[in-house]
This record gives sequence, structure tokens and C-alpha cells, in this order.
Amino acid sequence: MDTHSMLKSFSLRARQATMAAVATLLAMGATTPARAADSSFTPAQRAEIVTIMREALKTDPTILSEAITALQNKASAQKAASALDVVRRNPAQFGQSTTDVVLGNPHGTLSVVEFYDPRCPYCRKVLADLDTLAASEPQLRLVEKVIPVLGPNSVLDSQAIMAAGLQNAYLPFQKALMTDTGAPGPDRIRRVAKQAGLDADRLLRDMKSPAVTSALSHNVALARSIDLDGTPTFIIGEQEIIPGAVSLEDLKASLAKLKQHTH
Repeated sequence: MDTHSMLKSFSLRARQATMAAVATLLAMGATTPARAADSSFTPAQRAEIVTIMREALKTDPTILSEAITALQNKASAQKAASALDVVRRNPAQFGQSTTDVVLGNPHGTLSVVEFYDPRCPYCRKVLADLDTLAASEPQLRLVEKVIPVLGPNSVLDSQAIMAAGLQNAYLPFQKALMTDTGAPGPDRIRRVAKQAGLDADRLLRDMKSPAVTSALSHNVALARSIDLDGTPTFIIGEQEIIPGAVSLEDLKASLAKLKQHTH
């Protein structure tokens, strides 16, 4: 059977094999010339593969997009595995923070870490879900690491939340600030601080303190160490990283998996 006949009778298995070959070619194209020279394919074989791929793509152009998706999924899996390796090598840095707030049981056996930005709408949306999650699992220890990734106003809000922690009011101030709809800036922070019963003058001073600056810098460095893409990002024990918006049901499912693994 010639190539054209085989392509016309494309079976699922053949299609999957072609997608894999396209992905291989795409990956090879991303390598350096030296790396490509080390390939197990001879120049003639590479030319033949390219010809077959071109014919296949003419027959079914969706192969290319699916191959690219497969490559992206593989890259995402590799990135997550690399990030989890960092977490496993530095468990105390992520799960045993003394400067970040802990939701749930401070001595719980189920460790979850959330990186969040106070200006992030998805982080705001998940606030109530985290309270529900903590209430549903008595062994949950959820460390919240604030990081400013959305610009100057995120920096101000992050500094304010950490400064509120110095007055033992991290959580009430965090919730008040992240649910407030006023225009961002120092005046808003002062107003919210007063409404939350804090010493607003002290909070504004503490925002620039070495303790707050150091804690935020440490959180940002940890986020970079796992190549964090955005907020919220959840680290479930040492087993899973969930980037982006996530539902309460998904969080509960991941926590259930962690509980099974822990026990």
C-alpha cells in the first residue's frame, strides 16, 4: 500500500502515530543544530518523514493543532514535575512559614500552600471557598503566601496585608481589603484599616518596614523558584500544583487525594 492509500484509510492508531511524529518534528525543530545533528534519523529519513507529514496534514490539518496541544501538555507536565521537585527539596520554605497566615489547623497533617495576589479577581473569588474548605477538613493546614504580581497597587495591598499581620489582624484586614471596591491607593488602605479596628498610622509605617519587605521578597523568590505563572496557584502537599482559577469541588477532590496519600 502506498503512502497516499495509507493516509486515505487513516485509522485512529495511525493518526495518533502521525500526531506523535509531528510533535517529534516540532520538538526537533526547537532544538539547536548540534542537538539535531545527534538525532537518530539520517538526513534521508528526516526528509521522508517531512514528506509524509506534509501529506498527512493536507489530508487532516487538525493533526497539527492536536500535536501542538500534546506538546504543550507535555511541557506543562514537565514544568509541574520540576516545580514539585523544588517543593520537595524545600518543604519548610513552603509549608512551614512563620510570616504568612495559616487557615485551618496550624498543626494539621494536610499541607496546602496558596500563592495569591490581593488585586487578582480569581483570588478574591476563592476567598470564601477557602474558608469552606478549612471548615470541612480538620487536618487542613493552608498557608497563604501573598505576592504582588499585578503592578504597583498589588504591591501596596500586599504590603498592607503583611503589615496588618504585625497587629495580629492579617485575616480580617485581608478579607476587608480584598472585598473592598474603592479606588486603590494609600487612602483606601487607611480607610479599610480604620474600619477593621487597626492602628492605621502604624500600618502605613509598617508597610515599609524591613520585616514586611523581607517577607514579601521571600514569597516572590519562592514563586519564581517554581516558575509560577499566575495567581492563584495552589500546591497540594508535595503531590500536585494547581495553577489559576479552581472550583471548591476541585480543591476538595485534590485534598481527598492528598489525604489518601498521607494515610
